[in-house]
Amino acid sequence: MDSLTPLPPSHSHVSLAVLVDQRDANLLGNVHGGVIMRLVDSTAGAVAQRHSGGSAVTAAMDAMAFLNPVHIGDIVHTFAQVNWTGRTSMEIGVRVEAEPWNVPGDRLHVASAYLVFVAIDAVGGAREIPPLELTTDDDHRRAREATIRRSHRLAVRAEIEAGRQS
Repeated sequence: MDSLTPLPPSHSHVSLAVLVDQRDANLLGNVHGGVIMRLVDSTAGAVAQRHSGGSAVTAAMDAMAFLNPVHIGDIVHTFAQVNWTGRTSMEIGVRVEAEPWNVPGDRLHVASAYLVFVAIDAVGGAREIPPLELTTDDDHRRAREATIRRSHRLAVRAEIEAGRQS
């Protein structure tokens, strides 16, 4: 298979699960947001490396919304997939759910995040990645929404740079 043959999101989909404990607690006794962010970044990184077929680095966390707290003892599940690809970069969407250790299957959506990764070569330069093969309505929706987020990111960057030059 050619390394730039289009790949469906299912090719690189990743899910992880961890049991959070006292080491992960914040001052309120819940799981620290940074612990969740690290898990999100790790899950997204695995997806980016699978899709790109090699090393990839986090370029941006476009958005992360914390919807509910995670409690010590919960099993935290992350689910991630590629939503959009450019020539060397890709957006990875991650969903985080928490499941009480003593109530199997009772999961609560606790966070969602969108991260941008860039594939890199052996010397750290950007390298081309396979395009994304969109096959389902959900794939098309995710790609459309990712394109909107990318447009907003680029517009904000341009506005900031213009403001610095005035």
